[in-house]
Amino acid sequence: MKARRMPAVAGMFYPSSEEELRREIERSFLHEIGPGRLPRTSEGKRRPPALIAAHAGYMYSGPVAAHAYIQLDGRRVATAVVMGPNHYGVGTPVSIFPEGVWVTPLGEVEVDGDLAMELAKASDVFSLDEFSHEREHSIEVQLPFLQYVLGEVKLVPICFLDQSLKTCIKVGEALGAVLKARDDVALIASSDMTHYEPHEQARSKDARALEEVRRLSAEGLYEVISRNGVSMCGYGPVAALIHACRKAGAREAEILKYATSGDITGDYGSVVGYAAVKVELEA
Repeated sequence: MKARRMPAVAGMFYPSSEEELRREIERSFLHEIGPGRLPRTSEGKRRPPALIAAHAGYMYSGPVAAHAYIQLDGRRVATAVVMGPNHYGVGTPVSIFPEGVWVTPLGEVEVDGDLAMELAKASDVFSLDEFSHEREHSIEVQLPFLQYVLGEVKLVPICFLDQSLKTCIKVGEALGAVLKARDDVALIASSDMTHYEPHEQARSKDARALEEVRRLSAEGLYEVISRNGVSMCGYGPVAALIHACRKAGAREAEILKYATSGDITGDYGSVVGYAAVKVELEA
């Protein structure tokens, strides 16, 4: 029997019913902080970009995440490799969910077992492990957006307990080889930015970190995080994405949108920062 990873945060981070979830996703796209339009769901012909997307509750980060996911409109995506941090501290250092399906209120997403096994064989940095993923939300919250924009898509979930630069460079090496070999894989890093600081302070710190992301400098990102105390939770997946994109020939990222939870709630005393980023790859 194939593994079925059931939702861990449906009804908390996003609605648990299909109808309400679709409405919430559409609200994110049409929100004044969002891109202001719905995806056209046109036939996918172009190569997908790599993306960085936020993973808080949809009411807070959904409009910013929508700026990332609308970039997949009209793109050719067979598999989405979604990388997220391990917030719960359980499992293996870098865990790939090996096979089966992930379930959301919008239906099932099949794990691309062939690509998962290919990555596991390519580098000993990976473990094939379901346990690391049981409670983790950073990957799960990306799936309804993928389902809404793309319809059917396969998934390779990668969860990072070890976010050291050395480890993330190894992951980036393996994923860069995939991006060079295939033009139908969307690489997505799930991360929020600064956590629970005043709005202007968060914006200032995040601007420094995002400049290093724009430059596709993994080393620079780690230096800025360390020097400025940036509480970005998914810096490891972002670094792996940066290195993979550089290996595949990219030289620069585009910052699509930045906002904080204060821009949604009006409470600027203690906010979380959210960013949407795109890296175009060679056709």
